[in-house]
This record gives sequence, structure tokens and C-alpha cells, in this order.
Amino acid sequence: MEKGKLMGFKPTRRAAALVAAGLVSTLALAACASTDEPAAGSTGSGGGKEVTLSLVAYSTPQAAYEKIIAAFQKTDAGKNVKFTQSYGASGDQSRAVAAGLPADFVEFSLETDMTRLVDAGLVDASWNTDEHKGMVTDSVVSLVTRKGNPKNIKSFEDLVKPGVDVITPNPFSSGAARWNIMGAYGSQTQTGKSEADATAFLANVLGNVSVQDDSGRAALQTFTGGKGDVLISYENEAIFAQQNGQDVDYVVPDNTLLIENPAAVTSSSKHPKQAKAFLDFVRSDEAQKIFAENGYRPVSESADTAGQDFPTPPGLFTIQDLGGWAEVATKFFDPDKGIVTDIERKLGVSVEK
Repeated sequence: MEKGKLMGFKPTRRAAALVAAGLVSTLALAACASTDEPAAGSTGSGGGKEVTLSLVAYSTPQAAYEKIIAAFQKTDAGKNVKFTQSYGASGDQSRAVAAGLPADFVEFSLETDMTRLVDAGLVDASWNTDEHKGMVTDSVVSLVTRKGNPKNIKSFEDLVKPGVDVITPNPFSSGAARWNIMGAYGSQTQTGKSEADATAFLANVLGNVSVQDDSGRAALQTFTGGKGDVLISYENEAIFAQQNGQDVDYVVPDNTLLIENPAAVTSSSKHPKQAKAFLDFVRSDEAQKIFAENGYRPVSESADTAGQDFPTPPGLFTIQDLGGWAEVATKFFDPDKGIVTDIERKLGVSVEK
């Protein structure tokens, strides 16, 4: 299924810059977060005491959150709430919070980055017990091409053709990259190929990758800057990019992976009431509509999809079909014996976190 035009964005700074020798410096936090701190002793328009929440998220939903925050601040629950915001590669952001980066509300690209904080005692183990299983947005793995699709890219199989230059982020920093890789792998196993065949296919795809940036947003910037024939990316990146007039197209393969993005309030939050109110708002139909306007598939079935066309690919599969993230993370991305780790090392790509 082919879709329209695409865009480019300026990537945010890696959250890994926040972590040095296991500590997070205040200076580094100030460098990556946009701060809207109230003056000491100030009060909001409602006369109550202002609080500041720290939002830490993966790289792509920044534009959506800026609008969601503005909408939340117009509600009774949000009128006295200010925010700092930090965006970067999902794995880097998760590790930064685990290392001490202050956070009240977190959203990551994939579940394992949330599990890291559960294991560290920074997110309650019940974070995924709501009706949406802790998720706040969905998407699908898509293929972004040059305008007119000159390489005639239709499916993951086209990525292994000779001379096709592929762009995707590094899976050892980027959650987007892990979704991309598992989308390519699952496109084979879910259509009857053996695991051995799918592994060989994945090695061929990665062998055609010329640049592996640290995040999905950075990879999009590389592609729209002129590098590569095809970018493996979130559908929402393609849709949001389409709205910004870049001369690229995108394809949703018939066999592709559903992307599910988790969010939670941290147990270390100094303002849990306000943070929970914000999480509830993020799941509201009003906020879900804003996500849809920015290319995300809402998790709320009653949310207005804002005129967006979100087709269901005939061969859509989920990470559970591939064993679930706990199994996948070990089998494919274990730092010593993971399938992708081995492929990347042979290609000379960094597998350091």
C-alpha cells in the first residue's frame, strides 16, 4: 500500500549524553530538556501552587506532546502544571532515567525500555494493567522511499535487492530500530519461512544498510538529507512528514509489524497526582486525536482519527506472534549471543549500549 509525501526533521540530542560513569549531570539535563520552570513561590492562574513535571520520551512524539501539554494545561487538572521535556533514542532515554535522570512521566518506543525501569524500582510493576496494557499509541513498520518510488519498493523483500541503499537506526540505542528489524524478520517467519531463512534474510537486509543513526528521528533526518534509497520507519513518521511537504513517498507492506508504545508515571515522581492526571489525559480522546493528527494510531477506539487513513495490512502481526519482547530481547539483542548482535558485529557495526 503506497502513501503520499514525506518530510524531514532535526534530530534531538542523544540521551546517552546524559549518562557518564553511571551518573547524570545537571548540566547535561539542561542541554537536552526544554525547561518551563515557574518562578519560586509563583502560583498558577487558578491560585494553586504550580508544580513542574519532567517528561522523558523517545525521539518521535515531541511535536505531539507539545500540543498535548498545551491542551492539558487548559484543563482544571493541568492549569498549574509546567513541564520539562527530554527526547532521544528510546534505549538511551530509559538508561538515562535508570541512571538518575529525573522523570515523572515516561514514554518509550518499546516495552523492554519500560521493563528496565520496573526492574530498577522506578516504575510500578502494575504499569501495564489498564485496558490498553500500558500503551498510549500504535503504529506499523513502514518503508519510506524517494518521491515516485524509483526503486519500486513494495515489501521487505525489495530491501535485499542489489544496489538498494537502506537506512535504519542502530538497534542497540534505538527502539525504532528493533521494531524495524523484527518487522523484517517477522515478514519472513509469518509467511512460512524457517527461522534460519529469516535470519539469513535479516543479515542481507542489514548488509544493505549504509547508515545506522542513534534514533528513529535521526535516521529520518539522514534520509531526508539525501542519503539512501529507502528508510525503514514508523508509519507515524511518514504521515507526520507528509504533512510537512517533503518529496518522499512511503509504503505499508502487506506483511508488517504492529508497533505499540508504552507510557507510565514513575514511582520516584514528586508529583504523582499531577503525573497520573497527565497520563490519564494522554489516554483521553482529546489527546488521542492529537496523536492521530501527528500520524499515530490511537489506542482509544472512540478517538477521532482526524481524517487519517489507517489501513490494516492483510498480514499484520504483533510482537507476541514473535514470542514477546522478553524473549525477543534475549534471542535477538543479547549483548553476547543475540542473533542481531552477531550480524551487526560481522558487519562492523557498534553493539555497545
